[in-house]
Amino acid sequence: MALVTTKEMFEKAFQGGYAIGAFNINNMEIVQGVVAAAQAQNSAVILQVSKSALKYAHPKYLKAMVDAAVEETGLDIALHLDHGPDLETCKECIECGFTSVMFDGSHYDYEENVAKTKEVVEYAHARGVVVEAELGKLAGVEDDVKVDAANATYTDPDQAVDFVKRTGVDSLAIAIGTSHGAYKFKGEAKLDFDRLETITKKLEDAGFHNFPIVLHGASSVDQRCVAMCNEYGGKIDGAKGIPAEMLRKASSMAVCKINMDTDLRLAMTAAIRKSFGENPAAFDPRGYLGDARNLIQELVEDKIKNVIGSVDSMK
Repeated sequence: MALVTTKEMFEKAFQGGYAIGAFNINNMEIVQGVVAAAQAQNSAVILQVSKSALKYAHPKYLKAMVDAAVEETGLDIALHLDHGPDLETCKECIECGFTSVMFDGSHYDYEENVAKTKEVVEYAHARGVVVEAELGKLAGVEDDVKVDAANATYTDPDQAVDFVKRTGVDSLAIAIGTSHGAYKFKGEAKLDFDRLETITKKLEDAGFHNFPIVLHGASSVDQRCVAMCNEYGGKIDGAKGIPAEMLRKASSMAVCKINMDTDLRLAMTAAIRKSFGENPAAFDPRGYLGDARNLIQELVEDKIKNVIGSVDSMK
């Protein structure tokens, strides 16, 4: 068995009206929890790595853990670079064996984003690797991605078509109201589904059949995990994410990949806090990290069944 690209995953997801979950990984317990959930639900899965995760865990360690997951489960797993900041980082991951990379040029002006994205696409495609890019700016903070609300911009549908034509990207992350981090909304959550539908139709009319759209900043911010964190000494007040029903609706449309990072962080932190709170004398990492792994699996299984709908996508 070997890692796969997202190409076939997304084709099946578009036709089946579901999305593939893209879960950020930083260590072995997260990898194992996510993959165990995918295996239990017979779901394809994307494991993705941010620049900060590359620095923390190192590419070769992450790649080796994901290779082990593929060998052990036989699942379709893609290893993806999340928010690659430049060509050099994309090259590093491609050379390490990643099967998908995202170049995030959304902070550049439009023409520079086009030019830099095209450069990444040409390098990656020559090596059999698929590329995701981003158009529009999501608000919020996650790792090195920091955009305040005043500078967030929704994706322009006509520009999206021009961007895909000129860059040759394989999937496009768009901004329709999601945001990074645990504090996504102060008021009522809103996603611009009309904009999503318009972008999809314009891409189809331009000859891009079943073109896969990606949602970043799409954690639901599981309230049970927030409550668990706070019960055992945390101070995570007012955290609010994307309602599951909105993500399910997006998954039934053109959205083929939904990114989730914050939910995993909250689950890991909640389980460890609970373990320390209930067992203050314990100091074996296998105990509290094992609890964290179990809660991550439980959380991801719920996402696969009730949010993205990718159960039995390995059939």
